[in-house]
Amino acid sequence: MSALATLVAGLLSLPADAPPSYRRSSCPMAPTSSGVASSARRSSSPPLPRQPGAGGTRSARQPVAAAASDPAGPGEAKPASFAEKYPALVTGFFFFMWYFLNVIFNILNKKIYNYFPYPYFVSMIHLLVGTIYCFGGWAVGFPKRAPVNSTLLKLLFPVALCHALGHITSNVSFAAVAVSFAHTIKALEPFFNAAATQFILGQQVPFSLWLSLAPVVIGVSMASLTELSFNWTGFINAMISNISFTYRSIYSKKAMTDMDSTNVYAYITIISLIVCIPPALIVEGPQLMQHGFKDAIAKVGLQKLVSDLFLVGLFYHLYNQVATNTLERVAPLTHAVGNVLKRVFVIGFSIIVFGNRITTQTGIGTSIAIAGVAMYSYIKAQIEEEKRVSFYNSAVTSI
Repeated sequence: MSALATLVAGLLSLPADAPPSYRRSSCPMAPTSSGVASSARRSSSPPLPRQPGAGGTRSARQPVAAAASDPAGPGEAKPASFAEKYPALVTGFFFFMWYFLNVIFNILNKKIYNYFPYPYFVSMIHLLVGTIYCFGGWAVGFPKRAPVNSTLLKLLFPVALCHALGHITSNVSFAAVAVSFAHTIKALEPFFNAAATQFILGQQVPFSLWLSLAPVVIGVSMASLTELSFNWTGFINAMISNISFTYRSIYSKKAMTDMDSTNVYAYITIISLIVCIPPALIVEGPQLMQHGFKDAIAKVGLQKLVSDLFLVGLFYHLYNQVATNTLERVAPLTHAVGNVLKRVFVIGFSIIVFGNRITTQTGIGTSIAIAGVAMYSYIKAQIEEEKRVSFYNSAVTSI
């Protein structure tokens, strides 16, 4: 693993040292192919509670030294930006774009699999387009590329490996079953996160959290028993993706970096692409060369095949990046609730667009599972907020 990370550093030809000027963060995770975008943040002490500011929230420890270099001078009022005047409107726009890009990605992704059923190759294309987007952004300085060294790459490699595995297995599931059912199965991800926290990290999970996960397990079980598109390939791969993203979260907490979230996600995308290339070529390469490309071109034409693959890759990268940016603007509870609603939107729109028939039991099971996820997200966010407030109060008392 260390050797491969060192090789990646050489391929990227990047500087050896990363300056400390970048804001401290951990690896932002998108989410995932399911659209669930999250960010695993950790520090030596719990973060201070957020305070109202532009965009809805702002860390109490956010540096304000930049004000000293304000060109307007201390006696002149700097004109407020649009985001400062209308923070709620801007945050609402971020949520809208997050939902819009995620829904478009899931619909276009499934349409591609209807005439080009090669999820390993399509997963690779998602990351390839994202990599091109990252290099293009760096080329124009938006954002400015953060240097990386072999030590940081060794930390990011396990995260990227789990990200790549979770992404591939998610797409295998999307190709095998209905999008609505795949997202219902992936609603079990919080259960795997709680189990990993309790039994792998050794951190106690409150009983209330375990209790909130019961309807998630029951709902997914109900939906699976009567799902018309059910098959074991889709179900097992969706479960593997849940486990992969759980381990990605664990490694993310260990991969501390002073780099901003956009650059961290860019490097994870590049490393994940390198990981995805070999299985795509080995598993699906021969079939693609023999008849895969020919069959797809015969059905939709070369231009549509290329444009669809490019657009789905672009939507995949953008919705993950917007999800990360949205998380930075709002409190964890707001983001958690938004994430649950996003899954509801994806399931609902996929049923409408593809005309998937679902049984009454599947519909009830899906609703119960989503309600359980909402309950879990609310309780977990409340617990995290209590920890932040407690730490903040103790810090103020000690001053």
